[in-house]
Amino acid sequence: MASSLTCTGMIWALVSLLSAAASCVGFFMPYWLLGSQMDKPVSFGTFRRCSYPVRDEERQATVMLEQCGRYASFQGIPSVEWRICTVVTGVGCGLLLLVALTALMGCCISELISRTIGRAAGGMQFLGGLLIGSGCALYPLGWDSEEVRQTCNNSSDQFELGSCQIGWAYYCTGAGAASAMLLCTWLACFAGKKQKQYPY
Repeated sequence: MASSLTCTGMIWALVSLLSAAASCVGFFMPYWLLGSQMDKPVSFGTFRRCSYPVRDEERQATVMLEQCGRYASFQGIPSVEWRICTVVTGVGCGLLLLVALTALMGCCISELISRTIGRAAGGMQFLGGLLIGSGCALYPLGWDSEEVRQTCNNSSDQFELGSCQIGWAYYCTGAGAASAMLLCTWLACFAGKKQKQYPY
């Protein structure tokens, strides 16, 4: 199997895959924000939540259901900022995943990735990382929503955590975006082999 990638391109393909995986896993996991409610651990993502209050009709009381799940609808996401964050981060993760899979195919298919295509792919990675980074920057704007305030001891506000803390999934998503913007974009410039000049 002939590769269309240089040695640097092989490293780029691997780092691209790791960056995309880190961002996508972090985006999907509901551990961006950690807190507690009714002495039960609660966590939020952009579109998912773990542990939520439900009404127990038998005991006539509100209890915490310790399960993780998506919000029932897009409108069910607690704040407008988190809805925007979900969309821009999702699009960014999609771009990173697309480029990473193309880079992996470039390891096996000759003449798939030229210098020009490699640079264009780097540009897409920069854009994807920028979108994810924007989503991460928007996320704290939603900390003033009622759901988050209940979890953070009624002391959270925009960019103020109160009694909550940032979870590992937020850092994972941000690290994937940063490596895509800084490292992958630079490596992509040297990833493709120069195309052969055919005399016609």
